[in-house]
Amino acid sequence: MAEAERIIGTPDTPDDDGEQVAVAGAPAGAGASGAGTSGAGAQQTPAQQRAGRGRRIAVLFAVAAFAYALDLISKMLVVAKLEHHAPVRVVGDWLELHAIRNPGAAFGFGAAFTIIFTLIAAAVILVIIRLARKLYSFPWAIALGLLLGGALGNLTDRIFRAPGIFKGEVVDFIAPKGFAVFNLADSAIVCGGILIVLLSFRGLDPDGTVHKD
Repeated sequence: MAEAERIIGTPDTPDDDGEQVAVAGAPAGAGASGAGTSGAGAQQTPAQQRAGRGRRIAVLFAVAAFAYALDLISKMLVVAKLEHHAPVRVVGDWLELHAIRNPGAAFGFGAAFTIIFTLIAAAVILVIIRLARKLYSFPWAIALGLLLGGALGNLTDRIFRAPGIFKGEVVDFIAPKGFAVFNLADSAIVCGGILIVLLSFRGLDPDGTVHKD
């Protein structure tokens, strides 16, 4: 966790949009100092900084709660309506709803390491919660919210489903043709990961700094 926080670092004072441009070869914040003290380039007060960060944290947890709720509700319906029944065709042979129990990681990998994946999911949740206090970017709030909601969804299965605590099997049910069966929590994790990659290529850091070459 400490290493993850070191990478993100302590954010400089963001502008009104929560982003700060860091020009290559110049220290972050240099652009803001030359922009004057009025308009969009003006520095925010500590109260404004806290309010901006609070909004982004609220977005993170709102996205996480939405992703978690969708995953939880979908799994409850699958267990009640689909488990121990024949697969339901959604798009011909290309997409089916097929309820299975998965002791491994996302998409069925690593079935022999259930406890390890449980600990990893718990660690990811703790890291995201700790990093939230340094969050100044709305896109990063959405990405981390998806990761948090997905991790919580599968961790809930690990804790509360059979065969036992920390060894529970995850409910998977989305079965595309020629691909592993997965669930909405897996989808949220993958979407959050893809968004993080795109933000990194764009040069946007979680603290709102934009790196431009």
